[in-house]
Amino acid sequence: HGSLIWHWHLPPQNCIMLFMSSEENLTDHPRARYIMIGGFLGAGKTTAVGRLAQHLSDQGLRVGLITNDQGSGLVDTTMLRSRGFATAEIPGGCFCCRFQSLVEAAEQLTHANTPDVFIAEPVGSCTDLVATVSYPLRRIYGDRFEIAPLSVLVDPTRAMRVLGLDEGRRFSEKVTYIYLKQLEEADLMVINKIDSLEETQRKSLRTALVERFPTKKVLEVSARSGAGLEDWFALMTSEKQGSADTMEVDYAVYAEGEALLGWLNATLELRSEEAWDGNAWMTQFAAHVQSQLEAQHHEIAHLKMTLSPEDGLGDLAVINLIRNDFVPELSQTLPTDIHQAELIVNLRAETDPDALEAALRSALDAMNAGQGAINAALTHIEHFRPGKPEPTHRMEACP
Repeated sequence: HGSLIWHWHLPPQNCIMLFMSSEENLTDHPRARYIMIGGFLGAGKTTAVGRLAQHLSDQGLRVGLITNDQGSGLVDTTMLRSRGFATAEIPGGCFCCRFQSLVEAAEQLTHANTPDVFIAEPVGSCTDLVATVSYPLRRIYGDRFEIAPLSVLVDPTRAMRVLGLDEGRRFSEKVTYIYLKQLEEADLMVINKIDSLEETQRKSLRTALVERFPTKKVLEVSARSGAGLEDWFALMTSEKQGSADTMEVDYAVYAEGEALLGWLNATLELRSEEAWDGNAWMTQFAAHVQSQLEAQHHEIAHLKMTLSPEDGLGDLAVINLIRNDFVPELSQTLPTDIHQAELIVNLRAETDPDALEAALRSALDAMNAGQGAINAALTHIEHFRPGKPEPTHRMEACP
């Protein structure tokens, strides 16, 4: 999964992982609560993590966040830091393959800020987290951490297509294998974005999930509007993870599924002598990238971008695109026009990584040609396929 790079930013308030503590030394404080929120790319994990972190902060708890990705330069980290949360970023591989780094992140955050709660957001293409992360934490570091049930967020449109309830483009069989394994290992299966569904769709999806995974607790929420969050948050902050047999995972199929996904992270600098509308620019840029990939029939898993003005005092624009037949959606906007900004791009799709680079560069050329006053320059780019998952630990059921 590549080399490990650390990025730290520790303001005096929060971070992405859940642990509970009160002493300065990790080995001395009472057990911390650890909450992990998983789910496939585009399910809305970062929005949910932000809502949970704010909910706990409002209760007077110190919150620590840990983000995770196959590459570096994460939109998620930028978003959470912009909201004042202390956030540790673990790039270069999944938590399962960077297990010791996960523990070290908790130690660093504890020494810096003594969080009461850590919230961890794993890579959206990873599965088998219970056996490779939760159970090892319980067995090896059970004196330090109290493990909450694993939540797996579900994007309803993607789920209905995977389960055959709706028409539309789907991922290939081996990528779908990862998606279904994520659902299989969930303690709490959380249907997100319920405000985007009609009542009949909600009932149909819930019924299908319950029939396929009868032992799972299914909840319905909207991380954006807040609907259903109180009940979900109460379960994560009060219940402990139970014990169950480790699910069976064909790591050959898992590795092949991850290898079908292209990964691209990039950073651009935008400058203009005249003030310009950053929200409109980013929306048009996302639409250009989308049209390039759609023309080649490459299925988008998630395109996420942030635009940070140089003099924005923490202002941030955020845009998401979670599938081909959707529209780029601004979830945060800039309040005023800007002169200079940094754009961070995270793009994941089922295609060759070179196709992602080509789409990005073509979109950049189109924007520079069509908006002469604004100069957009690419300053960083990495594109690759995820490597074979090789967990540090893989354990059977815990007592």
